[in-house]
Amino acid sequence: MLEEILPSSVRVAEAFGDEPAVALFPEEEALVARASGKRRGEFATARACARRALAGLGLPPVAIPAGEDGAPRWPDGVVGSMTHCRGYRAAAVALAGDVTTVGIDAEPALPLPPRILDKVAGPREQAMLARLKDPSVCWDRLLFCVKEAVYKAWFPLTGSWLGFLDAVVELDPGGTFGVVIPGRTPGGFDGRWATGHGLLLAAIAVEATGDPGPELDDRT
Repeated sequence: MLEEILPSSVRVAEAFGDEPAVALFPEEEALVARASGKRRGEFATARACARRALAGLGLPPVAIPAGEDGAPRWPDGVVGSMTHCRGYRAAAVALAGDVTTVGIDAEPALPLPPRILDKVAGPREQAMLARLKDPSVCWDRLLFCVKEAVYKAWFPLTGSWLGFLDAVVELDPGGTFGVVIPGRTPGGFDGRWATGHGLLLAAIAVEATGDPGPELDDRT
């Protein structure tokens, strides 16, 4: 599914459930030594996806540890992102010379609990959600999904925190979205979304020779 919304320079691997007996590197094993079986399965399968995606770049299997911030640490010269939710795990990677950052997220295609929406969507976004009428798409959950992908693309570039309400998203029913991050650099991203198999997916990939995304005032 992700291959359909990412450029060809990005390699993707997906799984629609946990894979048994995934071998972890010692530094990965240490991260889940006390984790529940569910958490360990998600973690291990996402790492297996990441190694398959890296193989698509011609790279050997390597450990993908996490830093103190929890973000994955990719091999030198590689950018990437991982995601997991109920029934889905995936990884997307690219060579840093081709793509400057990648952010992906997957969520179940279910509405957000009402108490969560106010923490995720500002007034402008809530007005946008009220205008989006296609009942086959859980637009509020899609907004959450996009903002997760935004953070995963943002953090490797800046090393700084970005809250849900710091980014303003405009969803296009045609399968794209734009993001403005006022007062920050970079000032925004463009990306694509998809739905299927009971899932919502959002993806951002900033190609090294392409347009990095909207300027601060493009959607104000």
